[in-house]
Amino acid sequence: MTENSIPTQEAALVVDNVIKRFNVAAEPWWRRLAGRRKATNGQAANGHDAPHKLKARRGKELVTAVADVSFSVYRREIFGVLGPNGSGKSTLIRLLSTLLLPDEGTITVFGLDVERDEMAVKRLINRVSVEAAFFKKLSPKENLLYGARLYGVSGKEADRKAREILGRLGLRESSYTSPMEDMSRGMQQKVAIARAFLTQPVLLLLDEPTTGLDPRSKLEVQSFVNELRDTHDATIVITTHDMNEADALCDRIAILDDGKIVALDTPAGLKRRIRHNGHEPTLEEVFMALTGKELVEKDDVTDFEPEKVLS
Repeated sequence: MTENSIPTQEAALVVDNVIKRFNVAAEPWWRRLAGRRKATNGQAANGHDAPHKLKARRGKELVTAVADVSFSVYRREIFGVLGPNGSGKSTLIRLLSTLLLPDEGTITVFGLDVERDEMAVKRLINRVSVEAAFFKKLSPKENLLYGARLYGVSGKEADRKAREILGRLGLRESSYTSPMEDMSRGMQQKVAIARAFLTQPVLLLLDEPTTGLDPRSKLEVQSFVNELRDTHDATIVITTHDMNEADALCDRIAILDDGKIVALDTPAGLKRRIRHNGHEPTLEEVFMALTGKELVEKDDVTDFEPEKVLS
């Protein structure tokens, strides 16, 4: 995307000073005891007091997954979020989708507060997760028709659109009526993408949507994303580990590290932040320069997956 193509009208999504913390399990008691004994021995040798680590409550410690994050996403913008393992990307998407509520700060979707106006916000959004939830005994057709009716899409229209989308993503016709539990993870991900596109949401949240997909299917997903924005006036927020995908799709990109935004700009603007050394830097080089870390395949700080509880 060119910098001149960035929408300048109303904000579709506003995240204002958002903080999210989790109480997570601390080390086992026997390991903590061993650590204390070791520290006590060192204390005797050095004459210094051993430091004490504060815990949120007994057997727990407080982890800040999203730390005072603020940004706005404009209507019809494709906004990318990049970050290393444990940076809080998936936690942020769960906050935007109302699966989690912020401990501090506010999130609004087209002026609607995600806490105060939760049900109204849910009618405007849809989400694709790398670990999508389905009724595994049912077929893609049954899952998609069920999801479509929740958004007021008729069965006939949903069936037509679902077949068209899945056909473009390379799903075999025979798989459309077979149980989801018999499908590979990549095939299930295609059904998850079809379910999101089927409802034509005003705000689409894509959490690593192309993980597990073949190159041709990845290109089709990117085409769908652009099509949804251009023909249905949708706003898209996407997290990805694919730098080429981020560069090709996103109008702006936020780089998240340790729960904080360390940079936010257009792809071209981010590339201007580091020295060229005779060539235009890639997004991966920018990412490494800003975070000192590499992208990895699995994400999230706590492995906390509320969608599996709420599905």
